[in-house]
Amino acid sequence: MKRLISALNIVVILSLSGCGWLGLRDRSNDYLLAEETDVTVVPEGLDSIVLGQIYPVPQIPINNVELIEFDVPRPQPASVNTFEQMVKIQSLEGRRWVLINVPPSEVWPRVRNVLNRNGVPAALADGSKGVIETVWVKFNSDEENSHRFRFQISPGVQLDSAEISALHNQAPRSEEDQAAWPQGSDSDQREQDMLSMIANELADSANYASVSLLAQDIGGDAKVEVVAPEVADPFINAKLSFDRTWASIIYSADRGGFVSIDQNRSEGIIYVNYSDETADEPGFFARWFGGGSDEILEVNYRVLVETVGANVEVRIVGAEGQGLNKAEALRLLKVLRSNMS
Repeated sequence: MKRLISALNIVVILSLSGCGWLGLRDRSNDYLLAEETDVTVVPEGLDSIVLGQIYPVPQIPINNVELIEFDVPRPQPASVNTFEQMVKIQSLEGRRWVLINVPPSEVWPRVRNVLNRNGVPAALADGSKGVIETVWVKFNSDEENSHRFRFQISPGVQLDSAEISALHNQAPRSEEDQAAWPQGSDSDQREQDMLSMIANELADSANYASVSLLAQDIGGDAKVEVVAPEVADPFINAKLSFDRTWASIIYSADRGGFVSIDQNRSEGIIYVNYSDETADEPGFFARWFGGGSDEILEVNYRVLVETVGANVEVRIVGAEGQGLNKAEALRLLKVLRSNMS
């Protein structure tokens, strides 16, 4: 028994002392000694589009208020859709698309895999534009025409999400070479059927985790971002129509600590109440005897939605329209942006 205890003690000591006790060098901090390598130079005449930074480091703005504030802020609340995969079909303003809360770099190989499995291979795949065009296919239900689809994959409004839209084109058989892509789908039903198939396949492959590092910027820049100008109030810049931005802000204004009290769409104003989700809530007996259940929330902020040029800008001000300090405005805008969808 004593020998067994001694052996166990030796094992514990060895595990705590690490590899250094055995004469092996600890390499856990070797990454700190890594040196930056030169960028690969592609000879003239060769395609360099497939090369780039695998893990680019974003630039940190010098005027970022978080660099000069020393108060440790509360953690930002997680988005309501952060912890589970969501796939659904949305439509607005005559458009229809599949929304999935997965980054475009993960959606790209998934969509290509879905198309190949269903016998609809790609004739063109442009990762920089997020475009996939299929070959001409024939349906048993249509013996006169051939059909093809163009898929557009782009960053979604929701954080770390992607949107997949489809365009259907048909042409008489043997006349496919003369066909041109239309502005809208030739058959709305076939577009809807194709998007439904894509959505169902993506929902069933929740554990598919392939990522395209070469397509990390697929589909272009983000549609929504928080902007913090040096001499102006911060705001959310949305590269969307006013109708879609308004609908997305209304959705977000009832999540993440916000409660929508009233709204004036013609003026672009949403009256909200905001309180930190981490604030103390009524206890069990207080809730049991009705404490706090009839509390009337008062407006303590206004959300302003305004069209500026081709984009829409969203700002947050006080209950009476007064400006907020930059740190508070940024904090609230990030919470509002995190739940936009």
